[in-house]
Amino acid sequence: MTAPQAAVTAQPAIELVDATKRYGDAVALDGVSLRIMPGEFFCLLGPSGCGKTTTLNLIGGFVPLSSGELRIEGRRVTDLPPHKRNVNTVFQNYALFPHMTVAENVGFGLRMAGVKGDRARSRVGDALALVGLTAFGDRYPGQLSGGQQQRVALARALVREPAVLLLDEPLGALDLKLRKQMQLELSRIHRQVGTTFVFVTHDQEEALSLATRIAVMSDGRVIQEGTPREVYYRPVDRFVADFIGESNFVAGRTTSDDGRGSIAVPGGRLPMADGGLDGEVDVMVRPESVRVSAAPPPDGSAALRGRVVGVSFLGSYTRVTVETAAGPIVAAPPTSDGSRSAALDGLLDQEVCVWWLPADSVVMRRG
Repeated sequence: MTAPQAAVTAQPAIELVDATKRYGDAVALDGVSLRIMPGEFFCLLGPSGCGKTTTLNLIGGFVPLSSGELRIEGRRVTDLPPHKRNVNTVFQNYALFPHMTVAENVGFGLRMAGVKGDRARSRVGDALALVGLTAFGDRYPGQLSGGQQQRVALARALVREPAVLLLDEPLGALDLKLRKQMQLELSRIHRQVGTTFVFVTHDQEEALSLATRIAVMSDGRVIQEGTPREVYYRPVDRFVADFIGESNFVAGRTTSDDGRGSIAVPGGRLPMADGGLDGEVDVMVRPESVRVSAAPPPDGSAALRGRVVGVSFLGSYTRVTVETAAGPIVAAPPTSDGSRSAALDGLLDQEVCVWWLPADSVVMRRG
């Protein structure tokens, strides 16, 4: 199977323009605009009820737009039924036909499209090889594991070589270990076929590990759109910072009383990496950027003093909770250095300094 020709053009694979979906007085999607480029692995991420599945269903044609416009490969498809859009969908429940063999399930869409004989058998064989199920063509879905059924659903969706593959929380029914394995498989398949993937999930780690870009959604709107690193390290507001990963927040007020831009916080003053915000702010820093030491911090760092109230060894990192005048601060230094990790255990109930580089924090307006 080869990548669609659309993957080498600059035209968006999917373009939503001010897309709105209403159910009576309830607004499920509120003026969403997105440009998803060919070959992207694009994740719609957010809590239940945020509008991510509604967005997917609008792209697939399963529900109509209330207003706005949808284009696929530059073609306006707002009013087209699902079978006339160059997309296919993988659902969480797989929707396999239990009375058909694996090969028959994969080839079903080809038969509906009039592709038969050797050509159909060749394409089914290629699709099964893509998902590692060449030897399973004669089995029935009930004879397969959950992960194998998921692969059959992927092969069936990809065999017609759609421009866009929609995936509606397809790994949600799998256990944790199998989900991790399927994440690796999805990444490999995406790289191999080059098809545009649009993936819906509420799992932040899943989105970060799979996506080339993420749209974080809440209340029917896109709050932030960017690469996994951008949305993780540079969230635009507290919702995004809270939803994706763990964050420390320190409330403060910007000030220039010392002749330099800084933030006055309970128990101290934090330097600012850049200006731009005045008044009441929150300083956000990720736990893995925070360091703990009994010695004074490096010059120019953001630092607070406090007492260690918790130390937990968690394998790849040690979680240290320090109670400061500005509130609890969680540090998560890596434990690759065994002696350093063991030293952290001895800090419980000790007075320490927590510090981080100003460039590792984000200053955001409070409220």
